[in-house]
Amino acid sequence: MILPIVAYGDPVLRKVATDITKDYPKLDTLIPNMWETMYNAHGVGLAAPQVGLPIRLFMVDTSPFSDDEDLSKEEQEQLKGFKKVFINAKIEEESGTEWDFNEGCLSIPDIREDVKRKPEVTISYLDENFEPHKETYNGLLARVIQHEYDHIEGVLFTDKLSSLKKRLLKNRLDKISKGKISVDYKMRFPNIKKAR
Repeated sequence: MILPIVAYGDPVLRKVATDITKDYPKLDTLIPNMWETMYNAHGVGLAAPQVGLPIRLFMVDTSPFSDDEDLSKEEQEQLKGFKKVFINAKIEEESGTEWDFNEGCLSIPDIREDVKRKPEVTISYLDENFEPHKETYNGLLARVIQHEYDHIEGVLFTDKLSSLKKRLLKNRLDKISKGKISVDYKMRFPNIKKAR
């Protein structure tokens, strides 16, 4: 089932999400529904708060990046086979010199901006079978994980922009929250005025 993606302005996107246990209600249907929702919207990552659930769950499939000509063959291979579910994730360390990359977000359609992030991340998490992992990722893969991780911390990529950029984007962000935008996937807008 394709779930509606929550738009910018919804309070759920600002909550620090809570850990879940393996008996979280309907988790076995939520995960496939989130994959379907993400693919339908042509995303490479999706976090539970983006479908209205303040829980520490996100998923990443970087295959669409694997044919990027600007990347090394090694990076392309790494991105091609990468598809994972992260539950109760915790970033242990971010390292290296920050670098800019143009990011977008399914909850903030039609806005893309350069965001600075560190190139390497070490993260501990549980997979969908609740097996524990601790892994280190770098480059574009680390960036996608950091972006999705931010969602479960109540942080959006627009928070990382300069105050000038934020002011310049304010009207566009307001329009998104009011549903004054055209998207080709199902969305839920927090500030649509109800017809009387």
